[in-house]
Amino acid sequence: MKVGAEEAGEPPKDDAPKTSVNRGISILDFIMRIVAVIGTLGSAIAMGTTNETLPSFTQFISFRAEYSDLPTFRFFVVANAIVTAYLILSLALSIFHIVKSGARATRTVLIIFDTAMLAFLTSGASAAAAIVYLAHKGNTRANWFAICQQFNSFCERVSGSLVGSFIGILVLLLLILFSAVALSRN
Repeated sequence: MKVGAEEAGEPPKDDAPKTSVNRGISILDFIMRIVAVIGTLGSAIAMGTTNETLPSFTQFISFRAEYSDLPTFRFFVVANAIVTAYLILSLALSIFHIVKSGARATRTVLIIFDTAMLAFLTSGASAAAAIVYLAHKGNTRANWFAICQQFNSFCERVSGSLVGSFIGILVLLLLILFSAVALSRN
C-alpha cells in the first residue's frame, strides 16, 4: 500500500513554500519583538531617570526638573513599561509560531494585543512629544516659556527617550502587518 505525503504527516508539496515563508515571518517577528523591547525599555529607563538641577545665586535655592514633575511623563514611563512587559511575554508566542507556523488562533490573539499595545504606546509617546515640544519652543500666547535653554541636559534626555518609543511604535505597526500577512497565507 502506498502512503501519501498527507497521510504520513508531511505537508503537501504545495504548502512547503507557504510554511517556509510563514516560518521566515515568524523569525522576523521574534527579532522585531526583541528590537521593540529594547526601544521601549530604553525609553522607560531614560525618561524615568531624567532629572537636572540648576544652581542659583544662593546656596539655599536651586531649580530642579524631574520627569515626575509632569503627569504626562509619568504616563509615558508607565506606558513604555507595560508595553515592554507585554512584548517580553509575547516572545513565547513568537517562538511557538516559529515551531508551528500554521497556528491561526494565537496569531489572531497577537494581532489583537499588538493593536491594543500600539494604541497605548502611541498615546503615551504623543502626549510626551507635545510636552517636549512645549519645553523646546514654549507658547507665548499662553505665557509658557521654553525651559530647554536652562535645562538643556533634561530636554536632550527626554527628547532621546521619545526616539526609542517611536521606534517601538513603528515596530509594533510592522508586527501587526506581518502577522496579518502570515495569517492570510494560512
